[in-house]
Amino acid sequence: MNGVLDFVAGLGRAVLDIVRMAGKVALFAAVALSHVVRPPFYWRILWGTLVEIGFFSLPVVALTALFSGGVIALQSYTGFAQYHAQNAIAGIVILAVTRELGPVLAGLMVAGRVGAAMSAEIGTMRVTDQIDALTTLSTNPMKYLVTPRLVAGTLALPFLVLVADILGVLGGFTVCVMKLDFSPSAYIAATIASLKVMDVTVGLVKAAIFGFLIALMGCYHGYNSRGGAEGVGAATTAAVVAASILLLTFDYLLTDVFFSQ
Repeated sequence: MNGVLDFVAGLGRAVLDIVRMAGKVALFAAVALSHVVRPPFYWRILWGTLVEIGFFSLPVVALTALFSGGVIALQSYTGFAQYHAQNAIAGIVILAVTRELGPVLAGLMVAGRVGAAMSAEIGTMRVTDQIDALTTLSTNPMKYLVTPRLVAGTLALPFLVLVADILGVLGGFTVCVMKLDFSPSAYIAATIASLKVMDVTVGLVKAAIFGFLIALMGCYHGYNSRGGAEGVGAATTAAVVAASILLLTFDYLLTDVFFSQ
């Protein structure tokens, strides 16, 4: 009996911890977003973060999307050839890339690269008292450090996902034409026929939300890190893990909202 009670008590504490953490993150995000429309605006930091997220993440996102599109084409051909439905491969590739793989894979790559970097940078500033120094200099740390990164993440990831969509479809096209002997013109025609504006739009909406969540987790865990170098390392790990979990969770929720009918 005591074992059951201990289990229930532990489960209750875990739920309360999750709810408490969700409240802290929500308040953190609300404070940061409240500075979006209030001057001063730190355009230099916003532009630098946009370049860091958007431009410097292009290689890893591009390679991931290109090879993922090729893998989808190969796997689809293996299954569909049994039913003589090879003509559906172009539609499957563009559907999978625009709806799911483009936003999700780009988000996971950016979470590992940018979310960790944000958390480490801000966490280092926290443990070396640079954030306190900003307050001493009459500079709001939330407005200076967090708000530009949230805006940049929200704006940059849709651009990366658009590139990932194009390259993912290109990867599928390359594999089908070069390896599986598809007709280039027939594949392009099937791709255009299967392309839907709704699929691309939903993917870009997902990307904007994912970019916000990645930046939010990186900033939150870095801003609240404690305990020197060890604390910064723990905050960096927590930021990447939390961003990845939230990304996959919101991917399911958004897919259920837009495509459940």
